Amino acid sequence: MNSSAPNSPVPGKGSPAFLLTQVGAHAAQAFARRIAGLGVTPAHAGILRILKMHSPLSQRELAAKLGMHASRLVAILDEMEKAGLAVREPSVKDRRVYALRITEKGLETLREIGLLYQEHNAAITAALSETEREVLTSLLERIAADQRLSPGIHPGFQTLSARKKPGKPSAE
Repeated sequence: MNSSAPNSPVPGKGSPAFLLTQVGAHAAQAFARRIAGLGVTPAHAGILRILKMHSPLSQRELAAKLGMHASRLVAILDEMEKAGLAVREPSVKDRRVYALRITEKGLETLREIGLLYQEHNAAITAALSETEREVLTSLLERIAADQRLSPGIHPGFQTLSARKKPGKPSAE
């Protein structure tokens, strides 16, 4: 088995790490394009999913779940609140803290994201049989666990900074 293929005429050929990165980057970009029509980013989608499962949450609690600093979350939450996807309300537990909650519009948007995600998942894995998809999923889950990745949390939240507008390429 050729694990690094340093002499391969095709960059990345035979390199699982390169192929995972290549397919992962492609899948992430394709998903962002797919949901941009809803006026949301993948970060919004991830936060909506967490708020649906765990509302209400303080900003600090949400940041901890995402593995990011709470201050980096402020701008994203401002966008989500302005779009009517989430609200900040005074916490019943602590008047000094705001509780984040998903709104009805946020729930509807999350349902639409879910449908687009199913289409996206099917498109990304179209070359595989159902059995191959199951094997691939199992192998990727093992790798994610071995790398100590938080289940269901995209590691991109850890480095998230200035937001890019949905559907618009960055200037980077």
